[in-house]
Amino acid sequence: QVQLVESGGGLVQAGGSLRLSCAASGRTFSSYTMGWFRQAPGEERELAARIRWTDSHTYYADSVKGRFTISRDNAKNTVYLQMNSLKPEDTAVYYCNASTVVAGITLDSWGQGTQVTVSS
Repeated sequence: QVQLVESGGGLVQAGGSLRLSCAASGRTFSSYTMGWFRQAPGEERELAARIRWTDSHTYYADSVKGRFTISRDNAKNTVYLQMNSLKPEDTAVYYCNASTVVAGITLDSWGQGTQVTVSS
């Protein structure tokens, strides 16, 4: 299974930028998808962006499309989330996720989370 460690969160003013990093170690699979989920206190966790490791196919939530970019670095076993034009509504704990299906069973790994706070 994959171990994930996030970094890069912090406090930024509206309109600013941050780049989150998620370093993966341990067992990895070419079929893995990796994504960034976010969760604000009292709200449900939602998927912000996802990338497929095999071909870099990406998905973005409508709320972040055009502002966020997810990418990967195979040599560093790291996935990034470049966040531009940040809004206060982007404030949340961001969690890195890795997921794959093996023999019909879904396997998930989660990072510890990194706080992103966007001030007005």
